Amino acid sequence: MTDSSDIPHSSLSLATAVRRASDALEKAGINDPMVDAELLAAHVLKTSRGGVQSAMVRGEKIAGELQQLFEDAIDRRARREPLQHITGTAPFRHVELAVGPGVFVPRPETELLAQIAIDGLQSAASPAPIGVDLGTGSGAVAISMAAEVPHAQIFAAENSVDAFIWARQNASKLAPDNLRLAFIDLEHAFPELNGTVSVVASNPPYVPDSAIPRDPEVRRYDPPQALYGGPDGLDVVRTLSIVGMRLAHSGGMIAIEHGEWQGPEVRSILADAGWRATATHPDLTLRDRVTTGLRP
Repeated sequence: MTDSSDIPHSSLSLATAVRRASDALEKAGINDPMVDAELLAAHVLKTSRGGVQSAMVRGEKIAGELQQLFEDAIDRRARREPLQHITGTAPFRHVELAVGPGVFVPRPETELLAQIAIDGLQSAASPAPIGVDLGTGSGAVAISMAAEVPHAQIFAAENSVDAFIWARQNASKLAPDNLRLAFIDLEHAFPELNGTVSVVASNPPYVPDSAIPRDPEVRRYDPPQALYGGPDGLDVVRTLSIVGMRLAHSGGMIAIEHGEWQGPEVRSILADAGWRATATHPDLTLRDRVTTGLRP
């Protein structure tokens, strides 16, 4: 927002500041520049996006330290730092997760994985079904499972120190008492649960090692261990298919998120490991996103 320096801070309207911020973000290649500008203004002003829009209509001004904070936030976003790193939060279903460097920022499409896992727990015959989230990252899926199926017992595993710190912070603030978080390698996760789990869920790394993510936010800021899954992107899926068979009881379900072109390969991996009734489910953009299977 370098073009606002010739206007005194005390005379700059919020509407002007947001419009100029949107222009700067558009030049930087941001897809929805006005949305990001309004959300960053809301962050600085400690209000909602709707609150910012109302203040703009009323002709309110932004000045002094608040204007400088807003300009600094816009400069960071223009350098393609993720919006969620600047605000420190990411919405996911019914919660606001704390996120930042070292943890994968949860995407809206992962809400499908959470919904499938929640549906599986709610339909389980047990009065206290067990759900497991392998590679929980920020804790998004596990916290949603625990909060939305309060009669279930949820276990979440993470093997990245940085991500585990974020998951623990989110769990302590957002999760009810039915969530247990463990720092452990996925292949060794929860042996005490062998043969008892109704739903095994995971959003593993699934980008092929040779692929280069298009968005700078992903390429520069998402932790590589949360993105890359081997030559074809499916090494962790192969591990999950075996670990899930160990954990799940007969009739239990596995649900794995993956890239839009990977459904057939994931179904084949699950079938080879012994899963039955494999099926791939599209997200809200009609892209294949989650594949499920049932343990015989």
